[in-house]
Amino acid sequence: MHKSQKTTLVSKEGADIQRKWYVVDLEGQVLGRAATRIASVLRGKHKPSYTPHVDTGDFVVVLNADKVRLTGAKLQNKMYRYHTQYPGGLRETPAHKLLQTHPDRVIRAAVRGMLPKNRLGRKMLKKLKVYAGPNHEHVAQQPQPLALS
Repeated sequence: MHKSQKTTLVSKEGADIQRKWYVVDLEGQVLGRAATRIASVLRGKHKPSYTPHVDTGDFVVVLNADKVRLTGAKLQNKMYRYHTQYPGGLRETPAHKLLQTHPDRVIRAAVRGMLPKNRLGRKMLKKLKVYAGPNHEHVAQQPQPLALS
C-alpha cells in the first residue's frame, strides 16, 4: 500500500464492537428530537467505527417516558394505528390516551420509525429499554447519561 493511500475502517460483527450503556431522562423533552438522538445512538452513528450494514450501536435506557412532551396539537390529534388483520380491524388510539396507559409504546414507535426497516433495524430496537418512571433495572451495567442536544 502506498504511503499516501487512506484506508476505511469497516467493522465486523463480533469482537470489534464495544457496546456502552446510556441513560436518557425524557422529563420535559420533545418526543421527536429525543427520538432522533436515541435512534442515532442505537445505530452507532456517534462512533468513528460506524458501518451502515453492521449493528455498531449502544444500549439506551429511557426513563420518565410518561413525562415526554408533544408539541402543537399532537397530544389531541395524533393517532397510533394498527390492524388486527381481520375485516374492519383497524384500531386507533389517540396520543394522550396511549401516553397515560402505555408511554413506552409512544417512545418505541417514534424511535422505530427512525431506524432501518429490515432485520438490522429490528436488532437495533432490541437495545432500547424504556421505562415509564424514574427507576430502571440496569444499574449493574453502569449507564452513562446521554446528552440529547
